[in-house]
Amino acid sequence: MARHLRAFAAAGLLAWSAHATSPLSLSGPLLPFTSQHSANTPGWRFVGLPNKPEIGATRFELGQVDGVAGVQMRTNQSYGTWAHDWRGTAGTLQWRWRLDQALSGGQRPADLRRKDGDDAALKVCVMFDHALDRVPFGERTLLRVARSVSGENLPAATVCYLWDPLQASGTSAANPYSRRVRYVVVQGTGAPLQQWLSESRDVAQDFLALFGDELPVGSAKTAVPAVSAVVIGADSDNTQARSSGWVAQLQWR
Repeated sequence: MARHLRAFAAAGLLAWSAHATSPLSLSGPLLPFTSQHSANTPGWRFVGLPNKPEIGATRFELGQVDGVAGVQMRTNQSYGTWAHDWRGTAGTLQWRWRLDQALSGGQRPADLRRKDGDDAALKVCVMFDHALDRVPFGERTLLRVARSVSGENLPAATVCYLWDPLQASGTSAANPYSRRVRYVVVQGTGAPLQQWLSESRDVAQDFLALFGDELPVGSAKTAVPAVSAVVIGADSDNTQARSSGWVAQLQWR
């Protein structure tokens, strides 16, 4: 069970606090940052590993680099995400990000396909109100136990967009701890460092590609469940490494 809970934590689903936040409009920005904003931007909360106080917290700081205002995320053998309990229909999610320092200096190599290497220097995740009765029986049982143990209404489906220099762009797979979390490598091997890159993802289409086998046969985008939260983050607690990156201008189109 500890490993199963770690998978949800890896996607940013176990929070220090579980208070609700005000939803944003579908067309509104999730990260409307300027240099005047503080880390207490309304609607966002830090998400960590409350049951593992020995693991340090990823640092989130607002700032600017190359004229773009955003959130800098720095890890040092640490874990952490910033979560927004945004609810609405899955649309097109846009953002800009840059990786200044890939995971390095660790005791173990980073490898998202392995449990002992499951760290990400940059990630943007979307959680869904996926129906529990659509989840395979074995995974459904584990999810129910995890919800009971954590006291959180953990989502049954999470899609994460990752920056991973070790895998090719377009690679998709399940988290090695739990198939309830699945990822797409958006920026992979050969992606440039210290440079802002713009992304645009059809979240509903990505859900269908990753979880479509759990939806009714022949169903279209209308069957995609509602979004329950959006998360940004970085972690290096498995590899004991360090990293530094940015996310900016995160918004629904």
